[in-house]
Amino acid sequence: MKIIIVDDEAGARNTISSILTEKYPEIEIAATAANVDEGYREILAHQPHLVFLDVEMPGGTGFDLLDRLPSVDFKVIFITAHEEYALGAIKVSALDFVLKPVDSDELCRAVSKALQLINTSEEQLKLKALRENLSDRKVLKRIVLPTSDNLHIVAINDIIRAEADSNYTRFFLSGGKNVMVSRTIKEFDRLLSGSGMIRVHQSHLVNIAWISSFVKRDGGYLEMKDKSKIPVSQNLRKKVLQEISNSLYL
Repeated sequence: MKIIIVDDEAGARNTISSILTEKYPEIEIAATAANVDEGYREILAHQPHLVFLDVEMPGGTGFDLLDRLPSVDFKVIFITAHEEYALGAIKVSALDFVLKPVDSDELCRAVSKALQLINTSEEQLKLKALRENLSDRKVLKRIVLPTSDNLHIVAINDIIRAEADSNYTRFFLSGGKNVMVSRTIKEFDRLLSGSGMIRVHQSHLVNIAWISSFVKRDGGYLEMKDKSKIPVSQNLRKKVLQEISNSLYL
């Protein structure tokens, strides 16, 4: 496997190179680059299988580099120290990332996953979702929901609600489709914060846009536009009503 490291910090490039050399002798570090222009040239020259790509660099971002390429025929692991929105967009797009300062265990987990799961067609779908999420830096537009046999690229607007099922989460989508994902609802609560999805119960997230009404009887529950009825926890009731009220003025 050929790898290229694109990061403006020499220390980060050296750290990643040292860890990879020690832990993965079968990996060839084909090149390193300090900016978008260098990264672009090295990727075209070496045709890597995997690229470590810094999010923020002088003269352009890692996303700018990807946009310049005619195609992305490699897996990407993003490197980032900050930029909360970009990190959120990377997460919901189901792409891998490593936080700075680079931790050896975290890096190895990302590389081991890459070695097992390199699939350029899936990577193209994930990067497409990421680009769309980054096109409007205020609201996430799409989320990638990976299942055992498919990669579902879902518009946030098409999600009616999500329901916990042990360590899994089932998404209920417009058109009657549902998708079960092997991640907890707590994780999706964090990932989808600010996207219009709100936690209304320990086991339920709902899309505000799909709420039809709040019913006070029977402890309080939401009627959704697909006719489903979702309980509202007593301790979340005030917050949920406030979120619904705020959405009316957007």
